[in-house]
Amino acid sequence: MDFFNIYLPVAGMQFNVLLLLLIGITVGVCGGFFGIGGAWIVTPALNIFGFPMPYAIGTDLAHMGGKSIVSTIRHGKFGNVDYRLGVSMILGTTAGMELGAQLVMLLERAGLAEAYIRKAYVVFLALIGSYVLYDYISHVRREKKAKDEGAPAPDGGPTLAMKLQRLHLPPMIHFKEAGITTSLWLPILVGLFTGVVAAVLGVGGGFIRMPALIYLIGCRTVVAVGTDLFEVMITGAYGAFTYAAKGRVELVAAVWMLLGAAVGAQLGTVAVKYVKGYSIRLLFASTIFIACISVLLKQLELQLASSIMILAAGIAISLVIISWLFKGIASERAAKRIAQAGGQS
Repeated sequence: MDFFNIYLPVAGMQFNVLLLLLIGITVGVCGGFFGIGGAWIVTPALNIFGFPMPYAIGTDLAHMGGKSIVSTIRHGKFGNVDYRLGVSMILGTTAGMELGAQLVMLLERAGLAEAYIRKAYVVFLALIGSYVLYDYISHVRREKKAKDEGAPAPDGGPTLAMKLQRLHLPPMIHFKEAGITTSLWLPILVGLFTGVVAAVLGVGGGFIRMPALIYLIGCRTVVAVGTDLFEVMITGAYGAFTYAAKGRVELVAAVWMLLGAAVGAQLGTVAVKYVKGYSIRLLFASTIFIACISVLLKQLELQLASSIMILAAGIAISLVIISWLFKGIASERAAKRIAQAGGQS
């Protein structure tokens, strides 16, 4: 396999190009489908196979920003990106990340950072995953009950997002793609909250923003995915710039991963078209639980087991998404054939 090794001049090491492509495809599929950056896969994967952690983080940010451009453009063509909403949230996210970083520095000076942050990360991810899973199970039960009674499925009553949208704090603004009218302060404050949490816990913003867009702002799942990717594109570009200035971005590795991600992102983005929103939420909940278990393993000082689990899970989730894509395409073609046969008869 030495034939496939390439020299990475910034990191000063040899690395297998096939592995870089595999990581890129995996993250591209997951990112295009869920609207998340993919740091939960890339950073530990690069670190497992020899990248020093600062180089792994910087290279991942460069790859993440570039990959998100591909996914955002593709989602934009499907009408899944609300750019006005994304910019509104970025205003709050930027301030929130700075506040979160200051809080981390405060905890570090008090000697509490290591003791509290990773444990809080595990608890927070477990809560998010549990709520998304609860929402999915409730939806399935409502549909089953309605089917048994021969009635339309109930909507489950007013959601938290609907209640928040009723707060009339000027200026009020309409977000066309999201299909909601609400106070501009709602996305700004949600962005502020998610920015603080992302900075304090070190969790990728997509893990927080995607469910926040659904449950706090009220976006449809596909619009939440596309809009979150737009934010990931902006924040990833900024992060890549800061790490590149410090000489911690291996551009050769990032480019090879981007080649794989460009293919994977197309597959993941198109797969959203064929999958119901609640199915996306179920798989997303599974992804969150996997990330949660990975951090728990790190807390138990089982670094290798944690990283291997993340990489294997990322590949498995990508395969599930790709299988859904092919099933959707096959069903669509079968429906067209039936329609054409009916038109000719």
